[in-house]
Amino acid sequence: MTLPLEGRTAIVTGAGRGLGRAEALELARLGAAVVVNDYGQPGRDGSGEASAAPAEEVASEIRAAGGHAVAHLGDVADFETARGLVDLAVEEFGKLDILVNNAGILRDRMVFSMSEDEWDAVIRVHLKGHFNTTHFAAVHWRGRAKAGDSAVYGRIVNTSSEAFLAGSAGQPNYAAAKGGIVGLTTSTALALAKYGVTANAICPRARTRMTEDVFAGFAEPDAGELDPLSPEHVSPLVGYLASPAAARINGQLLVVHGGMVAVVDRPRVSAKFDTAKSTFTYEELDTLLTPHYATRPESETFAATEILGLKREV
Repeated sequence: MTLPLEGRTAIVTGAGRGLGRAEALELARLGAAVVVNDYGQPGRDGSGEASAAPAEEVASEIRAAGGHAVAHLGDVADFETARGLVDLAVEEFGKLDILVNNAGILRDRMVFSMSEDEWDAVIRVHLKGHFNTTHFAAVHWRGRAKAGDSAVYGRIVNTSSEAFLAGSAGQPNYAAAKGGIVGLTTSTALALAKYGVTANAICPRARTRMTEDVFAGFAEPDAGELDPLSPEHVSPLVGYLASPAAARINGQLLVVHGGMVAVVDRPRVSAKFDTAKSTFTYEELDTLLTPHYATRPESETFAATEILGLKREV
């Protein structure tokens, strides 16, 4: 039986641990050759010495299972490192077909306490990191198309977060970066569709080193049960979006966790007001907007626990 991703080559960034590791293993299980990227720093804030060990361990695990994989040590937020990552995929496996952007760090703080460096570091790794790899992957696919390759196949799966959808009071840098990733995804989807490339984003919920504080206090699974927040609940969707079966899915945002996938609509207009004259005045806006917001129930403001659909232990 032919596997869905047989003959395809994938890059997964931040694949040494957590979500990225689960995604790399799933793509390999579906038949893809995988370039496993990770910078290997021990601190979830991007601190500590870089190490090739996490990426190499995952690549070795894929090879031991009969798959094809190489490890790549590097910071994808560095433009030239991202170029080298895409070049490595092409050199090792002949071409690139799938890009899964997952690498990220956290430097949480309230907006009134956040330093410039804490803001810049998170934006750099998440948003610039996603752009860098996307840029060089897009150059590769566009070049193949212009060279006459009528069978260009490209899939991009980006990692956003419900911190963008619902807000996250202690993560203004992270929420902004994840919102920017959605904008990057939809723009990329429009730009590359004519070349046979799709770009989609996921908002995964998973218990990893990055989210140990977020999910502290949430119910743990019973013995022998799979954690509803396990990364293994997320990786099948990534594998599907990377496959030929998802050819008609482009520019979409999906929330995924614990046996659930939710398709998120684009923002919709909930109310519309027209001026009675040629332009609005302060007084007219006051008579229209103030009553509108005064009558909206507080329940329309999402709480993080409501969106996550999880119950925190008391």
